[in-house]
Amino acid sequence: MEAGGLLLAEFDRPAKISYKGEVDLVTQADRRSEQAIVARLRGFFPKHAILAEEGGGQQGDSPYRWIVDPLDGTTNFAHGYPCFAVSIGLEEAGELVVGVIYQPITKELFTTAKGEGAYLNEKRIQVSSIDHLSTSLLATGFPSAKRAHNPNIHYYWDFTLRSHGVRRDGSAALDLASVACGRFDGFWEFGLHSWDTAAGVLLVREAGGVVTTFSGQPYRVDDSETLASNGRIHTEMCQVASDIRQRIAESPYSVQKPVIRDTQ
Repeated sequence: MEAGGLLLAEFDRPAKISYKGEVDLVTQADRRSEQAIVARLRGFFPKHAILAEEGGGQQGDSPYRWIVDPLDGTTNFAHGYPCFAVSIGLEEAGELVVGVIYQPITKELFTTAKGEGAYLNEKRIQVSSIDHLSTSLLATGFPSAKRAHNPNIHYYWDFTLRSHGVRRDGSAALDLASVACGRFDGFWEFGLHSWDTAAGVLLVREAGGVVTTFSGQPYRVDDSETLASNGRIHTEMCQVASDIRQRIAESPYSVQKPVIRDTQ
């Protein structure tokens, strides 16, 4: 919440923007938030490894690794759109065990620990009870890098026609949190990084939902495909994703299928 307070203070000021790529923004707020989080983690857990989006973490041989996104939704933040969050996850020997997502504008604090459920402002949350894709509300996102080669527009089209609609709010952490508390019934995206998903994936699981790759394989935080749902519509979502993938592969007019993750 300290990091959230820093973001709020910066939100009312003109954003100081720089670029990590052609359109991939980073602001002073990202860096200040990360510095505050990493300092706290180092103080409380000096031997733990820390992976932070802006590079301020630390290496280590500990089985524990904190995964930090100091500002998920940087483009929203830079444009004054109030949809962004701080996201922190903890791995133990590669397994997600703790997750926290904080939305400083709405003061919504999502928390979870493995085996202990998922909570919003200390009230237990659960995924939705929607049984069919046709009556679901979904969410997705589009990458800031290699956008012309990303196939997600095909998925966006199909899932929009097959559901009540698809929202694109620009924060994967908040999208996953919204699946966990039942606001969205499903979410998919390409090319997310571990700091985008670590906390949100555990939230969805602990709220009774399911997170896999598009093909239905168990999701790991370094996977390049993320598909989360309330579990009830998961098989349908995986089938739609499979159908779209096959259609893209067979179409001479489809985008090429590169490695989606930006490794630069």
